[in-house]
Amino acid sequence: MYNKILTPILGAILLWSNVTIAQENQWTSARPDGHAPISIMGDHYHKKSEFMFSYRFMPMWMKDNLKSTDDISNDDIYQNFMVAPQKMNMNMHMLGLMYAPSDRVTLMVMGNYISNSMDLRTGMGVDFTTKSGGLGDITVSSLIKIMNTNRQSLHGNVGISIPTGDIDQRDATPIMNNAQLAYPMQLGSGTWDPNLGLTYIGQSDNFSWGAQSMYKFRLGENSENYTFGNRFDIVGWGAMKVSDYFSLSTSLSYFNTQKIDGVDADLNPMMMPLFNTDNSGRSQFDVGIGTNFFVPKGSLKNLRIGAEIKIPTYQRVDGIQMKNTLMATFGVQYTIGHKE
Repeated sequence: MYNKILTPILGAILLWSNVTIAQENQWTSARPDGHAPISIMGDHYHKKSEFMFSYRFMPMWMKDNLKSTDDISNDDIYQNFMVAPQKMNMNMHMLGLMYAPSDRVTLMVMGNYISNSMDLRTGMGVDFTTKSGGLGDITVSSLIKIMNTNRQSLHGNVGISIPTGDIDQRDATPIMNNAQLAYPMQLGSGTWDPNLGLTYIGQSDNFSWGAQSMYKFRLGENSENYTFGNRFDIVGWGAMKVSDYFSLSTSLSYFNTQKIDGVDADLNPMMMPLFNTDNSGRSQFDVGIGTNFFVPKGSLKNLRIGAEIKIPTYQRVDGIQMKNTLMATFGVQYTIGHKE
């Protein structure tokens, strides 16, 4: 009789223990370092029926110019061009939505609004500013879980960028009232751009780490008769869980962008360096420092606020281009339907 009573009880205890051990052996997002630094997209997937809404503000600053890896003065630029770029600021506002139709697949869509401002100086000493702004390209992706065991996870990133950003941005200059702006001042690529990647993440009790590689292909030629170069990104990061609410992170990232293929006929390549496609393509290493604030319980449970600053430590450009000086990302993420 006792066996008939104890057997189902022991069976239930054993089943609960196995489920608990399995859950403890899985990577979890329910902690402040459960996501990568806020600048990294597609770093995590969700459980079935979960939604995540996100907003990121991403400013980037550029100042002065490089020739290969060395600084180049305005006077040297004026030997071959009429205008020299001085400073540029790009502000991007990005909205994102993630939804998991199953435990294995998470869908993601991201759209952005971009505003650019560039200060320039002519060889005659005239300073002026050009501006552009509007909606950028929309990216649609799927994150496909490959593995989640021993507190380590691996997933694939597959997506495509839809050419919704304008590539005919114009502004007044001392030379022309409605001048076509330089390639970096445009809001999109004008082409359909697939991207493929792989993301690995791992955790211990108080630390997390990860790595992601992504490659973006440019398909075809846009309406202005050019194609931006393909881009390769790789980043590695580590984070320390300071408390149930805070984590600190550091990252090392590298990207390589190939040269622009083709020419926008409205851009005179002798006017300024950024009108000449020989001055496109670059490689860069960045060091990042960031933090995440996470709400693990209460009415704001699963709210996450993140910030990261990236400082270029090495950059090599093809031809003459502006020098990147600082990048930052500030963001808010909120998950609903969370079951952990």
